[in-house]
Amino acid sequence: MNKGELVDAIAEKSNINKKQADAVLTATVESIMEAVSKGEKVTLVGFGSFEPRERKAREGRNPKTGEVMEIPAAKVPAFSAGKVFKEKVQSA
Repeated sequence: MNKGELVDAIAEKSNINKKQADAVLTATVESIMEAVSKGEKVTLVGFGSFEPRERKAREGRNPKTGEVMEIPAAKVPAFSAGKVFKEKVQSA
């Protein structure tokens, strides 16, 4: 499912037009990204949570040359699925 299909599904389920559904989806995604980029955890009960995580520096290899290289530490976004979401996927 891509963004357009998700907008269609939201519009249909909530009885609003596609333009409104797109605005709501865009605002939701932007709000989650802003909060996580500020270091906050966003929890949607039943769905899951988004949070920033620290990734330590590590050693890697250049796939072309096989040369060993240092991969720097980074802050990355992470998603953990909630219990209801996991159960829904397992039962499908």
